[in-house]
Amino acid sequence: MNPPNVISNSSNSNKWFVCPRVNSEAERRLFLFPYAGSGPAVFGEWSAKLSNQLEVWSAHYPGRGSRHSEFPIKQITILIEKLSLAIQPLLDKPFAFLGHSLGALVAFEITRQLCRNSLPRPVILFVSGCGSPDLLDLRPPLHGLPDSEFLESLKQINGIPSELLHQPDVLQLLLPILHADFELIESYHYKPSEFLLDCPIIALGGRDDPRISCEQLQGWDSHTNVRFDLQYYSGDHFFINSNSVKESVMGYVANEIMSSPAEKY
Repeated sequence: MNPPNVISNSSNSNKWFVCPRVNSEAERRLFLFPYAGSGPAVFGEWSAKLSNQLEVWSAHYPGRGSRHSEFPIKQITILIEKLSLAIQPLLDKPFAFLGHSLGALVAFEITRQLCRNSLPRPVILFVSGCGSPDLLDLRPPLHGLPDSEFLESLKQINGIPSELLHQPDVLQLLLPILHADFELIESYHYKPSEFLLDCPIIALGGRDDPRISCEQLQGWDSHTNVRFDLQYYSGDHFFINSNSVKESVMGYVANEIMSSPAEKY
């Protein structure tokens, strides 16, 4: 077999999705949707590890990385509209979605948008570290708090990776993005649909996650008319970043995608 055609994505004009290693020989694509306050860099290892099997793309939200000069989007409907349009040229081969926390809601709503518009839908939707969107979150909103209270609240609910708590300079840069992303999450209202998704949903969770319960993850079962599965890993809300489980998560995700039947493209 010839080596994959791996080229730089620096010239890619689609600012909403980033692909570090374009692989034209990959049979399928995996789209990753980052959690609040983060960008494509949090999934950097995924492309390096999976590029021979999958072409890995990550959503790039405004306000971070190379898009730092843009204002973050605070309404999920606007974000979904932008991402749904930007992703359409990339749906010419079978693909899957994986989102973590905020990213799971984004991936879910984009999937629904694609289905409403009779566009290709993912062979699998992976929702990680996120409860079913129809279950009410009774916690008070945080996004309007002053920075010090906001940050303290994020610590208490395990809403920020622990490694960032020891980087005050980085935190100061991230706080406006985190405020905006939490406003996006906390202003989200689930709207029941007339249809269930016809793609499998696999929920991923951390056994020690204080924010998301087993019942909340299990609730995703009600959003698909085909297969649902729930996979638990050791770790807290940010188990997906843990060096001890990351390889296992990536391997499981890749195997599920590559073994899933796909429509003709």
